[in-house]
Formats: sequence, C-alpha cells, structure tokens
Amino acid sequence: MGAEVFDRIQSRLAKGEEEGQPAPGQARAPAAVSHGILVLDLAPAAVAGAVRALKDEFGFDVFLDVTAIDWPDRDPRFDVVWHFYSTAHKVRVRLKAPVTLASPVAPSLTSLYGSAAFMERECHDMYGIVFEGNADLRPILLYEGFEGHPLRKDYPKELEQPLVPYRVLPGER
Repeated sequence: MGAEVFDRIQSRLAKGEEEGQPAPGQARAPAAVSHGILVLDLAPAAVAGAVRALKDEFGFDVFLDVTAIDWPDRDPRFDVVWHFYSTAHKVRVRLKAPVTLASPVAPSLTSLYGSAAFMERECHDMYGIVFEGNADLRPILLYEGFEGHPLRKDYPKELEQPLVPYRVLPGER
C-alpha cells in the first residue's frame, strides 16, 4: 500500500504537474525512500503548498514533528525536517528544506496543524530557525534570556549562561 501512495505523492509533488494542476512542490532533488519513509527535498517556499496537498489530497492527518539538522561546513547550513503520518494509509513522509545561517527562515505550519506551534517553538529554541507565520516563538524549553542555540554544532558547551533571578508569582510563597 505504501508504494502506491508514494508513487501518487511523487507524481503530484516531486515531478511537476498532474491533471493540469500546478505542482505545490518544487523538488530540489528526486524523491527517495529511506527506511520505508518517502523523503522529499523541497525549496522552503514550496513546503506550505506541499503540506497542504499531503493533508488534503493524501490524508496525512498527523503532524509528527519538526526539527533541524546543522551542517556547519555547508551552505545552506541547515535542513529543516518535517515528518507526517497518514492513519488511512499507515505510511510516513519526510519533507526537507534547506535554510541559510544568514536567513534561517522556514514556513510555519500552524494554520494546517495546531500542534505545529509548540514544535516550531522547540526548533526555534534549539536551532534558531524562525518559522514565518508562527506568532509565538517564545522559548519553550529554555528560559528567557538564554543566549545561543544549544543544538547548533558550534555552540560552546562550556558557555555559562547568565543567572536569572527566581521569580515568585502572585499567590505563591
């Protein structure tokens, strides 16, 4: 069943047009299957359209996660990686999009999947990726005032963070 769905997705998203419809994806490389997961490498501008097609046309109803991969010796430096699951077809799809250190911006998926808001905040904390369209990129794992992004490969592990005074909230002792 997975191969049939993967073929349809590749035809629609990776290769170009299908049935006279413009393709939402602008594949940067041929699609591949890795560990049983279809992997599409897209331009950042193509991600939102591809995700909308995955959700609306192919039944990928579960947004699993978003993360980044840091390649310090490569330009563009980061790959933003999204994983989706279809409960109807029982298959996963991975989308990747490169972003640069100078402009680490990727599209937000909060309009399609509400849970994306929290996952994007985590990726923003750890890697410094800005998700355009996510109105709340406050720290979720780190504290306000934390300096740097600890999952970047050039983050100095011996860096001491500024001390933050303990705050007592109203009604607490």
